[in-house]
Amino acid sequence: MSDIEKVKQLRQSTGAGFKDCNAALKESNGDLNKAAEILRVKGIAKATKKMSRDAKEGVVVISGDTKKTSIIEINCETDFVAKNEDFISFSKELSEINNICSSNIESINKFEMQNGKSVADNLVNLIAKIGEKITIGRNLTIENPNSQNFFYQHSVIKENVSKLGVIVCLETNEENEEINSFGKQLSMHVAASNPLALTTDDIKKEILDNEQKLISEELKNSGKPDEISKKISLGKMNKFKEENSLLSQDWVMEPKKKVRDIIKEMSIPNLQIKSFVRIKIGE
Repeated sequence: MSDIEKVKQLRQSTGAGFKDCNAALKESNGDLNKAAEILRVKGIAKATKKMSRDAKEGVVVISGDTKKTSIIEINCETDFVAKNEDFISFSKELSEINNICSSNIESINKFEMQNGKSVADNLVNLIAKIGEKITIGRNLTIENPNSQNFFYQHSVIKENVSKLGVIVCLETNEENEEINSFGKQLSMHVAASNPLALTTDDIKKEILDNEQKLISEELKNSGKPDEISKKISLGKMNKFKEENSLLSQDWVMEPKKKVRDIIKEMSIPNLQIKSFVRIKIGE
């Protein structure tokens, strides 16, 4: 086999660049297996060096069907790489694996991809090839009995690859066009309104404590009596909770009504929002 043919074969099997393959073959005296190992070790070293960088760009990918739907975030350093074909191809296959593994990161990392290598190994190779830090970010799978999932993606890059993804889960025994329409609209609402929780009682305590601190700081130097300040503080906190809870938010399609009002008007027995997830790159 000629040197050029060996370089070509090594590139196909490892995904490394021409110069790296050529150098590895020279170092291994033409032994393909040794050259592949050299590239693997160098790839890990390169990837390790890059892990101290910030990776605030990337993509959000959604996979699955109406019964089981998964969302995953794959981060990189620049928007240029987020649109790279190799990066997108890896992200799309990883999204399918995420759905199969129900978003269990340990299972995902061990899962064998189409090229016969694990996700973890492919990630290292991709970092070495592209030259940026790449990480698996937030991920979640939604699967509930007697429920239907709907999703929406904004700033789409390619098919189910985007910058923002939403999944909402509606608990209902019925399947009809009205529910389908509401599910799609609700997904768009979540994308636009970014609720923190389903109800006011579901907002995390640390979020409420932080908001309370901000309000107290704002009112500290207002000069108002303590009694008045307490009432203002209570009003501001109640408004914050209502504006950030999905059911009490103004419906984006008809702002004079709340989301809970729209559900009541639909008059579908036992219809309720079971859960939702929203992931946006950079947030």
